Amino acid sequence: MGIISIVLLIILLVYVIFIVQLILGFNKIKTFETTDVTPKTAFTIVVPFRNEAKNLPRLLESIANLNYPYKMIEIILVDDFSTDTSERVCIQWRMKYEHLDTTLLENLTLSNSPKKDAIGRAMPIAKHDWVITTDADCIVNKNWLLTLDNYIQNNNPEMIVGSVMYKAKNNWFHHFQQLDLMSLQGVTIGSFGIGKPFMCNGANFGYTKKFFNEIGGFGGISDTASGDDVLLLQKAVNANLGKVHYLKNNDSIVKTKPENDLFKLFMQRVRWAGKSTGYKSTYAKFLAVIVLLMNLSLTFAFCLLPFALINWKIVSIAFLVKYSVDYILLYKSNSYLRKGKFFLPVASSIIYPFFSSLVGVYSLFGSFSWKGRKFSH
Repeated sequence: MGIISIVLLIILLVYVIFIVQLILGFNKIKTFETTDVTPKTAFTIVVPFRNEAKNLPRLLESIANLNYPYKMIEIILVDDFSTDTSERVCIQWRMKYEHLDTTLLENLTLSNSPKKDAIGRAMPIAKHDWVITTDADCIVNKNWLLTLDNYIQNNNPEMIVGSVMYKAKNNWFHHFQQLDLMSLQGVTIGSFGIGKPFMCNGANFGYTKKFFNEIGGFGGISDTASGDDVLLLQKAVNANLGKVHYLKNNDSIVKTKPENDLFKLFMQRVRWAGKSTGYKSTYAKFLAVIVLLMNLSLTFAFCLLPFALINWKIVSIAFLVKYSVDYILLYKSNSYLRKGKFFLPVASSIIYPFFSSLVGVYSLFGSFSWKGRKFSH
């Protein structure tokens, strides 16, 4: 057996240990069952947006249709220098729903991270202690806040991480993104189950102003272009793990839109991957390195096959073992997020190591563009 094969199998072994650990962790996070209690928690929903005129109407309508006392809801919309008609959409919506407490703000550029600036802009004027962030291209479930309130009353957390999934069309490109997001959700839930949470999504993320201020807000993490979610979560976990909870309940899932353009998808994933350079969690850093090495080594092995520089049986075994453990975690995520709809991601699993390797390597050295602006990590 050659040195390349040995290295591949060692990386595979470490990778399998990590994924099995996350699978066992996933099993420990039980679905939260709501109880019949009177809503008590007042929420401030913060929505940063830039050039989202097409998406904002759907999000705002879903907020208007929330099954929650409107007097306990405040909405703060932060316009991050949009150049389209997003502002007009917000103003028209606010006029239509005058009974909803809505504020429209312009963002301020204070750091290298527009989204952190937008949330930071909203925090001082937020009337309620519980702040929930979501994105303009999302749709929230009508029982979203009702479920959050129920969980808060029963568990007394200071920070809540919720689930996000795509509202995907029936095409391969959307399914590929759905599988990728489901894998991230699986890792998120699994990491909470083993007591080492490090990942979340700002499209469904909540915390109290008190806790946000106690941990110093975005202080120390504002240099990273993104990370208003995972980097803040890791600060919170480091400060008080017991106050950070994962809410697993179908009514709390927020749906977002997949990309329709390959370049935009690539830039989005580069932006996500770039957060790993700012990780404070040793576990998260090590896992990110192992995942990248696993995908890189498998990609490298595939490329060596035509030249007979590696045994095809070794590559086949490595792929099948990786596919098997990945599938178990995906199956669990799929059972929760999509209620067990059938899927068999063979083609996606073959392409994914190449895509993930390219994203991972590019994110270490390259800049990325997002919403018409260019950023460096």
